[in-house]
Amino acid sequence: MLYKGSCHCGKVAFEVEGEINGAVACNCSICSRKGSLLWFVPHEKLQLKTPEDAASTYEFNKHIIKHRFCPICGIHPYAEGVDSKGNRMAAVNLRCIEEIDLASIPVQNFDGRSM
Repeated sequence: MLYKGSCHCGKVAFEVEGEINGAVACNCSICSRKGSLLWFVPHEKLQLKTPEDAASTYEFNKHIIKHRFCPICGIHPYAEGVDSKGNRMAAVNLRCIEEIDLASIPVQNFDGRSM
């Protein structure tokens, strides 16, 4: 299925293809503050509809994950990184996807604070 999403003001917009079978709620210092519900997809499934430089990037700790956010409204619609096999991945914030029922999506807690 193809989903559309964006930050609050629309400066960062995207489409992402796949089946949402679950979400991850991470308790690391940034995710717990953002309140993101993350859906991990291969990076090629994420198609930006606005220029890549519309989003700013924040990296911290080991600088492994590029947390992308809108410099206007501050919303974090997605992040970029690699999985354990070296494949490029996108972590899409499901709270930024249009017209989905978040209550119907199972959420798995992840202890990112311990990493």
